Amino acid sequence: MGIISDIKNKLFNNSKDINKGRNLDMGMFCFQCQEAAKGTGCTVKGVCGKTSDVANLQDLLVYTLKGISLYNLEARKLGLDTTDTDRFIMESLFTTITNANFDRSAFIARVKNALELRNEVKESVKKSGGNVNFDHDAANWFADSEEAFDEKAKVVGVLSTENEDVRSLRELIIYGIKGMAAYAEHASNLKYESKDIFAFIDKALVSTLDDSLSADELVALTLETGKYGVDVMALLDKANTETYGNPEITKVNIGVRNNPAILISGHDLRDMERLLEQTEGTGVDVYTHSEMLPANYYPAFKKYSHFVGNYGNAWWKQDKEFETFNGPILFTTNCIVPPRNEALRNRIFTTGASGYPGCTHISADENGNKDFSPVIEMAKKCPAPTEIEKGEIVGGFAHNTVLSLADTVVEAVKSGAIKRFFVMAGCDGRMKSRDYYTEFAQQLPKDTVILTAGCAKYKYNKLDLGDIGGIPRVLDAGQCNDSYSLAVIALKLKEVFELNDINELPISYNIAWYEQKAVIVLLALLHLGVKNIHLGPTLPAFLSPNVANVLVNTFGIGGITNVEDDLKMFLA
Repeated sequence: MGIISDIKNKLFNNSKDINKGRNLDMGMFCFQCQEAAKGTGCTVKGVCGKTSDVANLQDLLVYTLKGISLYNLEARKLGLDTTDTDRFIMESLFTTITNANFDRSAFIARVKNALELRNEVKESVKKSGGNVNFDHDAANWFADSEEAFDEKAKVVGVLSTENEDVRSLRELIIYGIKGMAAYAEHASNLKYESKDIFAFIDKALVSTLDDSLSADELVALTLETGKYGVDVMALLDKANTETYGNPEITKVNIGVRNNPAILISGHDLRDMERLLEQTEGTGVDVYTHSEMLPANYYPAFKKYSHFVGNYGNAWWKQDKEFETFNGPILFTTNCIVPPRNEALRNRIFTTGASGYPGCTHISADENGNKDFSPVIEMAKKCPAPTEIEKGEIVGGFAHNTVLSLADTVVEAVKSGAIKRFFVMAGCDGRMKSRDYYTEFAQQLPKDTVILTAGCAKYKYNKLDLGDIGGIPRVLDAGQCNDSYSLAVIALKLKEVFELNDINELPISYNIAWYEQKAVIVLLALLHLGVKNIHLGPTLPAFLSPNVANVLVNTFGIGGITNVEDDLKMFLA
């Protein structure tokens, strides 16, 4: 009970600080990621690097998307085509996740587009005899200048919801659907879409405008968000595997060759494919970075001889590693760290939801094609990457691979060779306290196996932790969305061992989080009935004491303390 009390006290103190902050003349307020300043929220500038005006415009964009969704729900009832608005809402939510887009001009343009789309869907609904008489401001506000946008943005942000519990639940839902939108866009780029997922995003956005909803109803909606989190990750898994094949166990080179090269970061495999196609035969090599590492596991990409391997580590080390890479960097999604000098900024290209002022952005044409020739031409003029490490790392343990080894895994569990699995998926980050996860992995008993996905893997994927009867002690399923694979594996083991409850498995959850994609993964696990998940290095600042109580008492959500005490707790 000591840990739970500590969690409640910490959250209660955070909440009091937030409420005090309502009386201050803050330039912004954002607490959507793990780096929220002082554990309460960023009020001057984001720790991530986003400026207050950009933070406020992101709030304004989300607010306007809620207005579109009011009309979109009516359009659905009438059987009207909502494809354009669905995709716009999805893409716009994605741009607002942490470290994705820092470009003020991009958000000004998106808000203008949002207002136009809102009016268009409103007219369509009106012509079809639907209801357009929404008296909520989100459905009707209008401004005709950037200055007016800035003023409006200051009054529609997070703190416009005064009740801290309602605010907490609304933001938990919104951050969940932001993560959902990111995964939905990756699937959409591969021509896989779900009307049900788009309809739920509308429903969730509109629900955050409804002051009549009780806390219980918002809790239920939060869990429903988790259900659609499972659905969207399953959709993306299907899109990736049907397009590029099932990930295979792969040894990934982490050294370099002597050719000029491009470093591709982010999560979008369609952009990965485009870049490999366009660089073939040019003499330019391609390396993955951070969350693009799992692209090395897909069979479809292995045919490219100029696809060399992975360069560097997790996203937060990019400022130093981009310098030594020497060539251009292509961001397909987050996580961008603001470049520290103009020379580096000139070598950064963005596409999709990502963006940064002063960096060249590559947009798709009307047919959805992208031309990466500016990136390729720059690469040809740059020196080859400077080697920062040598060797190989092993990955590719998505559900198809692990289930093909099910007999071996089950026998290892039955014989006692494997005593326990630890799910250590999630995010990495720059806080020194995250070294906890490296130490935790190092101190785990040698009869335990780590299941991981997401950039959290970089805390331990280069450690020599050995294997158990040929089964590596670190099984990397892939990107953060591949946490779905870990859920599939757990459910299959539950079936094999003929258990009634997934929580009866010898699996513990010690997950690191950073941004909103980790939020939807957490909600998905809660929907699947997983309990006693521990989150770190700190708990979300957006949880009020009462919402925290629900998570603690209903699901056993906990924090982390220190490696020694936590190991005793997990292994008890």
